[in-house]
Amino acid sequence: MTEPTLFIGLMSGTSLDAIDAVVVDFTDDRPRLLAAVAHPLDADLRSRLLTALASDCTDLDTLGRLDAELGERFAAAAIAVREAAGLTADAIAAIGSHGQTLRHRPDLQPAFSLQIGDPARIAERTGITTVADFRRRDVAAGGQGAPLVPAFHAALFRAPDEDRAVLNIGGMANLTLLPGDPAAPVTGFDTGPGNVLLDGWIRKCRGEAFDRDGAWAAGGRVDETLLARLLEDPWFRRPPPKSTGREHFDLEWVKQRLPAGIAPADAQATLAELTARSIADAIQQWGSGCHRLLVCGGGARNGDLLRRLQHRLPETAVEPTDAHGLPAEWVEAVAFAWLARETLAGRPGNLPGVTGAAGPRTLGAIYPR
Repeated sequence: MTEPTLFIGLMSGTSLDAIDAVVVDFTDDRPRLLAAVAHPLDADLRSRLLTALASDCTDLDTLGRLDAELGERFAAAAIAVREAAGLTADAIAAIGSHGQTLRHRPDLQPAFSLQIGDPARIAERTGITTVADFRRRDVAAGGQGAPLVPAFHAALFRAPDEDRAVLNIGGMANLTLLPGDPAAPVTGFDTGPGNVLLDGWIRKCRGEAFDRDGAWAAGGRVDETLLARLLEDPWFRRPPPKSTGREHFDLEWVKQRLPAGIAPADAQATLAELTARSIADAIQQWGSGCHRLLVCGGGARNGDLLRRLQHRLPETAVEPTDAHGLPAEWVEAVAFAWLARETLAGRPGNLPGVTGAAGPRTLGAIYPR
């Protein structure tokens, strides 16, 4: 029996800027992007989500409403991208929805990772089978539940002739190490903050959603004392498997370490250097033979950040994934379309060597159309 090939992927990351929605054709196992839409989150919903993320205690009514409202927004994003592709609902095999992470606590006992965005509503509104809750099974099997994209990175970007790494810079940054030796295992882990601190600081200081092309950071000077203070956090020295989120790296974490009187642009430059330095340190420690770094996520469009990475990794070619067949901003959404495909086929979606799970697991819960 021929496997279905058309899937929708939905991704809403730590930055909370929009829901990324894609339609992907997996004919011949290679993803072909048919349509892509960045479906914006309205300011009120985004503000309430940020409040819930920052709160130690969100009441159940608030949590329930956010889950339902996000489910409706995810459904609208799926419909918008399906229509952009000129397809009917019947043509799509399934939607893979990551959801919006509200809490990621892999180090608690018992560990948990909580994503919202009611998948039942997505299936109901779109008329398309929906796969969601990808992280829970890996966590139940003793894993971190993240990162989950390395299996997709390996399927798409691994090459037999060179050691590579794939770097996703979203709110957090995660790294997949792809040895050229086919017998060597794929590994991956979070390296720490990606865009989350940069976005938060510019929003606080200048009321802007993000630092376009890293221009503000590029105009500041790195405060080496602050950088050293930030890098003293023990999290950076932890060995993989490891993952993180806003629960650890947020503006409060920065404020506790800020020296008095630092110029806001210099703080931004230092936060950019923190992202680049923590990524480069991780590559040099765990993937020292890396010849090529393929960058995806919103951070791939930050020229200042890429320049900082290239400066710290002079022997490594740093380039967006666009050069390898997939636009950088859509890689994660395509990955969740791919994970939905793997789930429907009954194949594992995690890599135990990445997450620390007890073994390969088929991920996600299926909500029929």
